[in-house]
Amino acid sequence: MKKVILLSLVSIVLFACGSKENGTSVDTLIETKNINELKNKRTALQADLAKIDEALASLEKKTDEALVEVMTVKDTVFNHYLEIQGNVDTKENILIQPEVPGALVTLNVKAGQSVGKGQILGRVDDGGMSQQLASIQTQYELAKTTFERQKRLWDQKIGSEIQYLQAQTQMVSLQKSVAQMKAQLEKTVIRAPFTGVIDEVFVERGQIVSANPQGLMRIVNLSSMYVSTQVPETYVGKVKVGTPVQADITSVGKTYQGKIRQVGKSINPANRSFGIEVSVPNPESLLRPNQVAKLKIVDYTNKSAIVVPASIIQQDAEGNKFVYVVNNASGNTGTAKKVMVKLGQSSNNFTEILSGINKGEVVVSEGANTVSEGMKLTF
Repeated sequence: MKKVILLSLVSIVLFACGSKENGTSVDTLIETKNINELKNKRTALQADLAKIDEALASLEKKTDEALVEVMTVKDTVFNHYLEIQGNVDTKENILIQPEVPGALVTLNVKAGQSVGKGQILGRVDDGGMSQQLASIQTQYELAKTTFERQKRLWDQKIGSEIQYLQAQTQMVSLQKSVAQMKAQLEKTVIRAPFTGVIDEVFVERGQIVSANPQGLMRIVNLSSMYVSTQVPETYVGKVKVGTPVQADITSVGKTYQGKIRQVGKSINPANRSFGIEVSVPNPESLLRPNQVAKLKIVDYTNKSAIVVPASIIQQDAEGNKFVYVVNNASGNTGTAKKVMVKLGQSSNNFTEILSGINKGEVVVSEGANTVSEGMKLTF
């Protein structure tokens, strides 16, 4: 660059030598032996040469300086992440099946409807069980009354013990029959096993139903979501219950903060990995089973780390890593000092410095590639 500028300036001087001043060229002045004009020409050329010398001196000076940006090193919390892919899921995602076959006499819900735990979703025809229950219930009430009267007589030492025991046995037997019939009748009632949303309904009222792979309907609870994935065996000692996890769901453009709630106790011999489950919130109900999640699991933390941008770390011919520190800082100037550093973990374009620089030191953060040892810095 200096050579180009120098050639340009010399060209200007040469051009000036061959130019005309007041309509008279240098050659003409020589031929006419015009001494005064030649002296004037010489004075003008000497002034131009002085400007060239000044420009060269300025350029030489600037090569020993650099305009940079700097940053002051501080203690900070540094986290390193294991990045892995997982699938969103929920344990409360099931197909509702009828416990007894028969005609679906009532259907109380539709797709998209929210239901509470225990809410009646529909009923299957009981096949006359309700009438049987009413008959057994009547028999039980009579047996209960008979037993109570027999007991009063027995307490007064009236009547035989066998009559008292027979009345008691009859009442207890019918009581069990009532309970059994109620249990059978309850199976015709289809209830929500948990609070959730009816995702799909596969049947209609009046249809003959029975247990089958499709089921009657699907119910999903989106308030208890988690992400499951497989983690390489090498992270056994780093991934624990309660470890913070960041879950990025690209399909909805959302990031959720969760924690590991379960860690597998065995290693899969096929791929040398173990399973984990990460609980994630779902306040907006945007998460759905089988969505893809990108997990960032914290596997290393330093609560008082020296961290610098990875881009400012350079390497010499011997493979040593170094950064430039501002030495003898005064105002917005200083000199560059090359400092060897020992590196730790890297994450999010930042690198942990284990040794070499300390808290409070000022390092070159922009323009480090143009800096050399001892160079004057302006920032």
